[in-house]
Amino acid sequence: MDKISVGGQAVIEGVMMRAPHALAIAVRKPNGEVAVKEDVWCSLALRLSFLRWPLIRGSVVLVETLINGLQALAFSANQALEEEKAKKKETLSSFSLALIIGCAFGLGILLFVVLPHYLTVFIGEWQVESVSFHLVDGVIKVILFIAYIYLISHLKDIERIFQYHGAEHMSIYAYEAGEALTVDNAKKYSTLHPRCGTAFLLFVFIISIVIFSAIFPFLPKFPTMGKGWSNLIYVGIKLPLLFPIAGLAYEVIKLSGKKPNHPILRVFIAPGLWLQRLTTRRPKEDQIEIALRALQGALRLESSQKAVL
Repeated sequence: MDKISVGGQAVIEGVMMRAPHALAIAVRKPNGEVAVKEDVWCSLALRLSFLRWPLIRGSVVLVETLINGLQALAFSANQALEEEKAKKKETLSSFSLALIIGCAFGLGILLFVVLPHYLTVFIGEWQVESVSFHLVDGVIKVILFIAYIYLISHLKDIERIFQYHGAEHMSIYAYEAGEALTVDNAKKYSTLHPRCGTAFLLFVFIISIVIFSAIFPFLPKFPTMGKGWSNLIYVGIKLPLLFPIAGLAYEVIKLSGKKPNHPILRVFIAPGLWLQRLTTRRPKEDQIEIALRALQGALRLESSQKAVL
């Protein structure tokens, strides 16, 4: 029987796992108990067939993953802060967390889109329509991304999230190998997985170099506006292009996940796996247990949904 495609995300003291029709979140509470939340999940692409077309489905998956991630973070944050909430009678609402994530998303655009573009403008004489401009721009993005991950990886709370990230990958490997979902089986596997979101972002950076180099020579010039304002327009053009770029990156990730040992694909996969050495850590057994609880919940609910469908 074909394996169900399952993806995941590390959250605060836990893991979220998502199957095609179900998702589950497992979180270790401050008192040591495990809180599990299971929900039926129905992608918009299942209702609108054109959203499943190649190059389009990647953007849909990206948006839905952000939404699911927001929901999972809200749940995990409320569970992790349970003791403080009981004392203060407060909860971290989805709106509050959405505001936080929105600010973080805006900071990400500033750091990984706006800043690299303007640095490229002012450190060289490259024209925005040249391949050299977008190559330098892409290299700066990758350097900033790696530096950012390296810096936050030294924070204690982030290090624990990276451990749960590793546990997520190990659990999925055990499932994909057809083994029983036990801690001992999952422990045998690597924390590095070709379908990881870290690798996805790296592919976005690389593909953006190609797409921007192909499109920008055909864009109008704004010689009377000066460098600052004209390049702000170019940055504004880049933002919507990130969706088709994400679509292409998704297709590469999807293919690499299906054929990780293909000699050509291994070349493309390797940089993403190297980068995951920064975003994953070897988890403890109790963290693997949490990832497995989330995976088992998602698979159990997925099976019941298939029976209904």
